Amino acid sequence: MFFDKYNEKKDGVIRGYDMHSTSVRVLAIAIMVICFLIVIACLFPVVWVFLASFKDIKEFNTQVSILPSELDFSKLKKTWDQLKFMKFYRNSLYSVAGSVVAAVIFNGLLAYALAILKPKGYKFVTNLVMWSLLIPATTNIIAVFKNVNSLGMNKTFWPLWLAFGANSFYIVLFKEFFEGLPGELMEAARLDGCGILKVFTKIVLPMSRPIIMVVVIFAVTAAWSDFLLPYLVLNGSGYETVMVKLFAFKDTPTDAVSVLRACLFAIIPPTILFVIFQKQITDGAAAGAVKG
Repeated sequence: MFFDKYNEKKDGVIRGYDMHSTSVRVLAIAIMVICFLIVIACLFPVVWVFLASFKDIKEFNTQVSILPSELDFSKLKKTWDQLKFMKFYRNSLYSVAGSVVAAVIFNGLLAYALAILKPKGYKFVTNLVMWSLLIPATTNIIAVFKNVNSLGMNKTFWPLWLAFGANSFYIVLFKEFFEGLPGELMEAARLDGCGILKVFTKIVLPMSRPIIMVVVIFAVTAAWSDFLLPYLVLNGSGYETVMVKLFAFKDTPTDAVSVLRACLFAIIPPTILFVIFQKQITDGAAAGAVKG
């Protein structure tokens, strides 16, 4: 039964006819066991945080068992209400929503120009985009923060949104996808009188829903988990996101269990998103690495 799924497999490292070999069967089992152990190692911290959130501080400090004495969800609700977490969820939602719109529109427009319009000098811009992938984002944080203050955008969501509108990885994803679109449709639209932007909005975007979904998933996950720029821009503004609030716990007399519950609240949305859209996420990573 374990090897039945390989019978119709025609590609990949292990194919259907490879399973006739005993050594290949042993190798397949070993790979599955190793993958299972990796999954357990990755999931254990999350499971531990979830179960520890149901303990009170006394039980957390005295009991070594990973299992709580009872699964009392009222403890989670109490911490949620005490920390007023809905406010920070709402702030994170604003940050995520604007970041997603900026990531799709601005990066999509630049990729549209590089992949389809190809104006003079587009190869130079493409090389700059590719080279920028090698630069860690934190190296320019001082310059970004100084410009944010100079423009008077401190303590607003605008810097967070615009930062996602200039993401080299998203540009590469869009560009590789746009280059595979049928040029005949865009040429026909131009002959019918569509301008550059109308071709983008009426032809390119509707045909690009798969890659848009991938970019949206990446942008949601990145914007939700981003800490450094939101901390520099929003700290003390009343618009702190979930991640900034978690860091602020170090300056409050909050007990360890409340911090664990706050961590649990923080990881729930991206976890649900990944479980639902994990195939699109892995396909998007592959699309960014392999052309075509």
